[in-house]
Amino acid sequence: MKKIVIATDGSGSAHEALEFGLELAAEQGATPFLVHVAPKEEVLAFTSFAVAPPNVPHMLTDEDREPLEEAERIAALKGIDAETELFVGDPAAEIVAFSDSIDADLIVVGSRGHGALASALLGSVSRSVLHESRRPVLVVRGAHVAAEAGVHA
Repeated sequence: MKKIVIATDGSGSAHEALEFGLELAAEQGATPFLVHVAPKEEVLAFTSFAVAPPNVPHMLTDEDREPLEEAERIAALKGIDAETELFVGDPAAEIVAFSDSIDADLIVVGSRGHGALASALLGSVSRSVLHESRRPVLVVRGAHVAAEAGVHA
């Protein structure tokens, strides 16, 4: 195993996937590629259901870079050199496309992230990556997910 893609969005689940992915990369002597995908369009709140929100392109900000910077800091604290990639678009599609472009041996994702509709779309990115990828995918379901569900890990 030489290349491991680790997706992050700054959520608790992504942090646990990051920790596991970095540990695996260190054990295997693999290069970790830390990936974050910002939304293609801005998520705007509207009070009326009668009006569709306009498509406003998302402009990258420092906030979009924060999950990658934090992941890179964690890797550095562990003495691991990691590559970082920031994309804009559909998270699952971008993660899978990037993994294919570098011929990754494994994709590591958390079982759920956070977003505008996290509770309604629980795990939608991890499910989509599993569905779209032809590469091995490791979904890390951490202790905090079990605790939220009332299950002891």
